[in-house]
Amino acid sequence: MVTVVVSAWSSALVLAPLCALLLAPAAATDLQYVTCGSVIKLLNNQYNVRLHSHDVKYGSGSGQQSVTGVDASDDSNSYWTVRGKPGQVCQRGIPIKCGQSIRLTHVNTGRNLHSHHFVSPLSGNQEVSAFGENGEGDDLDVWVVQCSGMSWERDDDVRFKHAGTQVFLTITGEQYGLPIRGQLEVHGTFNPSANNYWTVMEGVFIKPSAEPLKHDEL
Repeated sequence: MVTVVVSAWSSALVLAPLCALLLAPAAATDLQYVTCGSVIKLLNNQYNVRLHSHDVKYGSGSGQQSVTGVDASDDSNSYWTVRGKPGQVCQRGIPIKCGQSIRLTHVNTGRNLHSHHFVSPLSGNQEVSAFGENGEGDDLDVWVVQCSGMSWERDDDVRFKHAGTQVFLTITGEQYGLPIRGQLEVHGTFNPSANNYWTVMEGVFIKPSAEPLKHDEL
């Protein structure tokens, strides 16, 4: 079963291609890839938690919106929209290539997965935050998808390498107290390891269109 969660800012990104998807069900092979415009949840393979954000700011470092890992599979604050990097056309429904630069935009708040040279609050690694407004931030919102084939398949174990600082999106098990007790710190580390593998879980996966859309998403 596909779960759909749409915030006000992102309805234009999600609803139009979703309607096309529902009107024309695809064979399983048509939907084996993660595509531009897909709305997904990402599971950290090592700690079995989903990439998550919420309108809770860091009390140190940048003071930006925090990004964490959560156990719950049904939390709407764990949905992210797959988009192209700023200034680059990313046509909805086209598979994301391995090595492609993307943005992950938090559906409920419209802020992008982001990193920068601030220290994370628990581990002392590089802080990962959610940044921007209405889906627009800056060049530090860009991540490179590292996978093994030509394109990002839904069941692939993938890494996300931050384009601006070269760290990997990582969890190493540090746990927050109040007000987000039990959630795990998400941060950036320079070394590839089992802690920075992620797999797509729940989501809405947009089918490639037979005809190019008139309005490409940037």
